[in-house]
Amino acid sequence: MSVAHTLPVRPASVAARAAFRTLLVHVEAGAETGPRLRTAAALAARFEARLLGVAAEMIPPAAATDPTGMLGGAFIVAIQQAIETNLKRAGAAFNAATAGLETEWVAVEAMPAEVLADLSREADLIVAGGAPWADTDKFRACDPAEIMLVSGRPVLVAPPAGGVPDFSAVVVAWKDSREARRALADSLPFLQDAEQVLIVAVCGADEVDDAWVQVASVIKGLKRHGVVAGAKVAVAPAHRIATELQIAAQAIDAQLIVAGGYGHSRLGEWAFGGVTRDLLQDPERFVLLSH
Repeated sequence: MSVAHTLPVRPASVAARAAFRTLLVHVEAGAETGPRLRTAAALAARFEARLLGVAAEMIPPAAATDPTGMLGGAFIVAIQQAIETNLKRAGAAFNAATAGLETEWVAVEAMPAEVLADLSREADLIVAGGAPWADTDKFRACDPAEIMLVSGRPVLVAPPAGGVPDFSAVVVAWKDSREARRALADSLPFLQDAEQVLIVAVCGADEVDDAWVQVASVIKGLKRHGVVAGAKVAVAPAHRIATELQIAAQAIDAQLIVAGGYGHSRLGEWAFGGVTRDLLQDPERFVLLSH
């Protein structure tokens, strides 16, 4: 099930508007950017925030250097022209989707993930996703999980249909880790907006007592920020954690799951934790990830 909204939702609270002053979104020339861009524009309107749109694409080094000598100069020129056309098309899509908003547009020939990481220093939230997670062309597209790891900013990943979560119910995935604590802090404006918050810990049978103690501590801390939260501890193997989170979200009709994001670079390639991968592989809801 993919959740999508086309109608405006209730206005954001003062806390949310104060927390999210600049949103950042990567815009591509193709149709895959549509759901993500609609989400970013709707959130910018809701938070009364500035929306920074970025188009970035570059020629793969293998094509640019032509180590085989088999590619002619005309081929390289054609790729260059295609990139220039794509950047212009992305800009047109951004302008069409953001009429009436405070915006800024950046279009560069560079690696997309690197550009977003650089520009994230002036952003409070990055909007990503809006398409099934798959191996992407890193010279023109951005992997949401990679953005999360390299940017140092919370990343809101939209499901394939895009839309806007209404924030009335939120599930927070809890694990006693740095990443989960970071996600909890980053999501606080969303939690303060919500009518129902559920903290969910998934663990082994021998970890239940510790999990309840940890969740109770999280709830105690949130209460000092005006957030009243419930708790759930589920016993399940590691490969079912994402499934249990989806079950909990469906039970309270939550369209947003907050989770710590886990991964690392391995010989130039990114390897991601099982829960991070599972939440993004076939996203049913919005996911807010922090690393």
